Amino acid sequence: MLRARLFHASAVVAALALAGAAGMVAAQSTPSDTIDTNAPFDASGTYQIDGVMVDVTGPNAEAARYAGWRVAQRKGYQMLAKKMGVGGGVPSDSVLDSMVTAIVVENEQIGPNRYIARLGVQFSRGKIGGILGVGGEGTRSSPMVLIPIQWSGGAGVSFEQKTAWTDAWVRFRAGDSTVDYVRPTGTGPDSLLLNEGQIGRRDRGWWRSVLDQYAASDVLTPVVTLTRQWPGGPVVGVFEARYGADNRLIARFTLRVESEDGLSALLDAGVKRIDTIYQDALKSGTIAYDPSLAYIPPPMPTPTATPEATDTPSDTVITTETPVASGASFTIQFDTPTAASVSSIEASVRGVPGVSGATTTSMAIGGVSVMRLNYNGDPEVLRTSLQSRGFQVGRNGTTLRIRRAEPAPGE
Repeated sequence: MLRARLFHASAVVAALALAGAAGMVAAQSTPSDTIDTNAPFDASGTYQIDGVMVDVTGPNAEAARYAGWRVAQRKGYQMLAKKMGVGGGVPSDSVLDSMVTAIVVENEQIGPNRYIARLGVQFSRGKIGGILGVGGEGTRSSPMVLIPIQWSGGAGVSFEQKTAWTDAWVRFRAGDSTVDYVRPTGTGPDSLLLNEGQIGRRDRGWWRSVLDQYAASDVLTPVVTLTRQWPGGPVVGVFEARYGADNRLIARFTLRVESEDGLSALLDAGVKRIDTIYQDALKSGTIAYDPSLAYIPPPMPTPTATPEATDTPSDTVITTETPVASGASFTIQFDTPTAASVSSIEASVRGVPGVSGATTTSMAIGGVSVMRLNYNGDPEVLRTSLQSRGFQVGRNGTTLRIRRAEPAPGE
């Protein structure tokens, strides 16, 4: 089973410098043999080159190891330059030290004076971009919220609990991907808004509200179905790359490992292949802008001529309530203790005669959400209609505050 340890550049550079002087200084590293799955995700700030093979010797184990990291930096730079289609020589070690943000240990064997390893090298996108002659950020997709779903034992799980599939996406370094992944942490409302059951929803108003919570414009749903041949035996993973609010299937493939020990490697390989599928789909136009998920502002009310000022009779009652023209927009504030209450209240409001549009623009599960409403008719009739549907209604100009009416005693 592959080990993956992350060494940050500051520790690498310091250790290399000290190793040159003393030859026996150990680098700082994460305390465990695996990357902390609670660590911040790698965003678009790095390029990563994986699978850099090194085999070097030195006067002792530590010196050989540091020499191997030096060689990995040079090889990694050459591999990245080739990938970018750029020629030229390799910068000096001091320049590489300033560009390398981390060394990822995929596998290593340390002997008394020999170091054999497969490493990954992360380069700062901003610092290496100028040398390679490529943009610091490059062309990326619009932000897309990622909802990884794992099926195992007949149960589908997303963020309701921690899974090996979500851990694999945490480990994935998306720095050089053209897909701008928005990866939720699984805390707060994530398990409620982004669970397996919500993927089947097609309501565009719902999806607009959810995507707005994560500052995203669309959704990607990578799915894996794990099947174990027998306890401790081969594990088969069927992977699906799905996309959009309609849960559209782009591609499906199968991977297999011979034992449970290889599950992490299986899922890591699946993540990289799905990322490639998404990048190809983005390039071919299969993944494209979906206008139905864009925020639709309510129509502006039709302007009316301002009547000329006239003398107000002394017995005229002056109201402080703002008159609203027919076809005006209202702001509805409503309590949403659960996700289901959002759809229920939306349906009740849309059923009011004269309502031509109702969209939740701000959702707060367990608090007060906000809806934009377009209504053709008398505002007082709107208030009465809402009350007939079991709401208590308060009004202040174009803002309505509605609550479910409390049942009478004894009911």
